[in-house]
Amino acid sequence: MRLITTSYTEQKTRLPKIGRYILAQFDGEGVIVYQAYRPEIGHFAATHGYFGGDHFSTTRMSWIKPNFLWMMYRSGWGQKEGQEVVLAVKIKREAFDTILANAVRSSYNPDLYPTEKEMYPSRDNSRKYGRIEASKHSFYHYWEN
Repeated sequence: MRLITTSYTEQKTRLPKIGRYILAQFDGEGVIVYQAYRPEIGHFAATHGYFGGDHFSTTRMSWIKPNFLWMMYRSGWGQKEGQEVVLAVKIKREAFDTILANAVRSSYNPDLYPTEKEMYPSRDNSRKYGRIEASKHSFYHYWEN
């Protein structure tokens, strides 16, 4: 899958006027998401085409972002310690859909949950599903500070 770029001004004209939506590149097979890693993990993945090596752990929580600029902003433009390498990762569409269906907010919102206790049990599910298809990712490009 070739990554496509467009200006925000151009893209903004095509966005839905109401509702929620996800800005992401996708095709019939998968969705491109971005992840920030420390150099040892990111370089290994970019070199070998899969997550692994001595520093990678399948039990580590990882935040994926479907938008490159959002990922760059959240990683401090590749300046935050442990987030110096940003990978573009293509994950299978069914894995993306499962992750999205089991996603939870990272902070309490009283408009969505009556109590914090009712929100947090769903976090157990998000951790379980967050490792889906980890060994089947394919890498397209990486950015390093």
